[in-house]
Amino acid sequence: MANRIILNPVSFHGKGAVAEIVNIAKTQGFGHVFVCSDPDLVKFGVTAKVTDLLDAAGIAYTVYSGIKPNPTIENVKDGVAAFKECGADSIVTIGGGSSMDTAKAIGIIINNPEFSDVRSLEGVAPTKNHAVPTIAVPTTAGTAAEVTINYVITDVEKERKFVCVDANDIPEWAVVDPDMMSSMPKGLTASTGMDALTHAIEGYTTLGAWEMTDMFHLEAIKLIAKHLRGAVENNPEDREGMALAQYVAGMGFSNVGLGIAHSIAHTLGAHYDTPHGVACAMMLPIVMEYNQEFTGEKYREIARAMGVEGVDSMTKEEYRKAAVDAVRKLSSDVGIPAKNERVREEDLDQLASDAYADACRPGNPRDTNVSELKELYRKIM
Repeated sequence: MANRIILNPVSFHGKGAVAEIVNIAKTQGFGHVFVCSDPDLVKFGVTAKVTDLLDAAGIAYTVYSGIKPNPTIENVKDGVAAFKECGADSIVTIGGGSSMDTAKAIGIIINNPEFSDVRSLEGVAPTKNHAVPTIAVPTTAGTAAEVTINYVITDVEKERKFVCVDANDIPEWAVVDPDMMSSMPKGLTASTGMDALTHAIEGYTTLGAWEMTDMFHLEAIKLIAKHLRGAVENNPEDREGMALAQYVAGMGFSNVGLGIAHSIAHTLGAHYDTPHGVACAMMLPIVMEYNQEFTGEKYREIARAMGVEGVDSMTKEEYRKAAVDAVRKLSSDVGIPAKNERVREEDLDQLASDAYADACRPGNPRDTNVSELKELYRKIM
């Protein structure tokens, strides 16, 4: 079987990169830009860092910010209607995974209207046309949605999240500017950073992993271990390091998939509105322990990338424990709680069934079942 790599055609990185948005819009001849962002970013002036540039360049735009932290089917449908109403021909999405996931779904449906119910996009939908031309501008260092072919939508009615995987949704341009991330509070910096680490470690150990994606994932782990603590303290150098780290992780996992830490995190978000990065951070060391016998020597390289010394003289048991301990220590250092008090025993059957049905589960290196997934949930109760 051939291994496939899909990345943005173009990406810009570094301080001041947002200035490239105007150049792109002018070069492409965009007539009206649909700016997809979330209400807090609009409220606190982050979205304005981009719309001010559009204003100065005389480029017409409409802002759509009706997006929840875990974006819903209705958010997408409302966005599609708003896009059509304003006569836009392009999208600039500004934000974290919520804004970008919503924008991806909107862009796909505009050019593939037969999927307007949204639910039919679940899994690998057979869309025929690429999404509306999209420029993606992340404001968090975690989801890497600007470079992935994945997005996640919440079905409120059924209390579940569903994952969509579609090569037609990847933004044509990614603009990764650490200045757009400087206003992130400590908690959000920590949780999105741990989401990025989960992407890197699950992507490195997933069944689909291969040499090229291993290269991305190990470098991402190394960068996150080096920079996340400082980024939480708003150190500019570490902010820039995390901006790069999360993108590099995205280059990998988007092409090979994830595992059950994400399957479980998706259910925690759908049932309890647990922030995705927090849920990933809670589950990552637990799932690493669960998977360790099925990962060969990969935990040695994870431990090395996490900064653990002396791994070459360790036994397999020692370096596996060292890798898990290093992840757990980083999560604790940046203030992520180890328990989720909202998880209830009476919910476990539904949670485990939903996690088993999640699109990330088949990539897990260890085969699992609903009974074993229930036991993993109990570890965070």
